This record gives sequence, C-alpha cells and structure tokens, in this order.
Amino acid sequence: MSNSIDLAKYIDHTLLLPQATKAQVSKLCQEAMEHKFFAVCVNPCFVRQAVKELSSSNVAVATVIGFPLGANLTDIKIAETQRAVAEGAEEIDMVINVGALKSGDLDYVTEEIKSIVKAAKGMPVKVIIEADLLSDDEKVQATECCVKAGAAMVKTSTGFVKDGKGATVADIELIKKALGQAKLGIKASAGIRDYAKAKALIDAGATRLGTSAGVDIVKLQTADEKAAAY
Repeated sequence: MSNSIDLAKYIDHTLLLPQATKAQVSKLCQEAMEHKFFAVCVNPCFVRQAVKELSSSNVAVATVIGFPLGANLTDIKIAETQRAVAEGAEEIDMVINVGALKSGDLDYVTEEIKSIVKAAKGMPVKVIIEADLLSDDEKVQATECCVKAGAAMVKTSTGFVKDGKGATVADIELIKKALGQAKLGIKASAGIRDYAKAKALIDAGATRLGTSAGVDIVKLQTADEKAAAY
C-alpha cells in the first residue's frame, strides 16, 4: 500500500508492571528482536538484563525515571539516571514533577529536566508530562519546559493514571503545535492497543509509540494491509 508505514520502527515495546518478572522481560526482548521494534522500555531494575539480552540486536533499551508519580526529589532522579546510563540504558523516559507544574513553578520543572538531560550524558531524554492530569494550558507549558531544557521528546503519559485516557490525537496535535519549530519528537504512550489508533497518533504527529500491545498492533497492520490488497 502506498500509505503503508513501518510501524515497528515507531514502537517502544513496553513492560512496566510492578509484577513483571525476569522471564517476562526476556519474552519482551525476544518479541522486540523478532518484530524489529525500535526499543524496549523496562523498569530500572531490568536494564542490565535487557541490555545483555539485546546486545546482538539493534533494539535500544529505554528505562523510566521518577516513575510513575514524578514526585521523587531531583537528586534521586539524577541518581537513577546516572545508574541507568552506567548499566547501558540508551534512552531515558523521565516523569516531571506534576505538582510543581500545576503550582506554576515552571522554573523547577525546567531545571529538573535540564539536570536529567545532563545526567543522561547524551542519551535522549523523553519527558513524561502526564497529560491526563493537565489542562491544555498546562500541557503547553510543560512542552515549553521540555524545549527550554533540551529534552529529546515530549511523552504524553505513564499509563498509571486511574481512569486516564492515555495518548489522544488531540493531545498529540496540541503538543505538536506547542513545539512550533523546535525539533523535539513526540512519544504517544498509554492506551494504544490497536493499529487504527497507532496510525491515527502517528498521522497526528507522534514520532514514537509506547505500548505493551506492539505485537498485536503490527499483526493487525499486516492483516489490514493484506485485506486491503484484495
């Protein structure tokens, strides 16, 4: 199909459940290699394992910092980042201090992101703004903080907000508009479980997708494209 996309290259194959096991992380890594996903995203305690299991592949290892609340002290987030990079993490997904943003303390939010970017030593930092908890104005402010701080991407969600919507086309469009000419990527994350939504988010401006349903999504894409060929 002329409008076909290599969806696998957008996907951070994700396993961030508190009950995740070593065996499940191994399965995640195997699936990521099989389907040629861009990255796996795992909790910090699994970075070393994922790096080892993916060492012969092109799949990157991402991990989360200050996850899922973002309310850790900045020094703790810095230490987490330094340890993750030392263990081989190639991308850092950090959660902002949502309360600081909602209190209007944009300098705090910006400086904290800057400190994580510095601690990441050149590894891309994706900043989770937790859109489900923000007004549209706050989403724009958070995006502007990411730009000022030198982040690589703005990420919509942790997926841990109760009754949250996760990534939405409207939020991706809003973030893209707020970025203006800034060259940051946008990672849509949470609630992405089918090909139609994944495609809609990419069409809206997402440059990466965080999902635990990556295998099903790429299989659905293949099935849809085969059906369309007839």
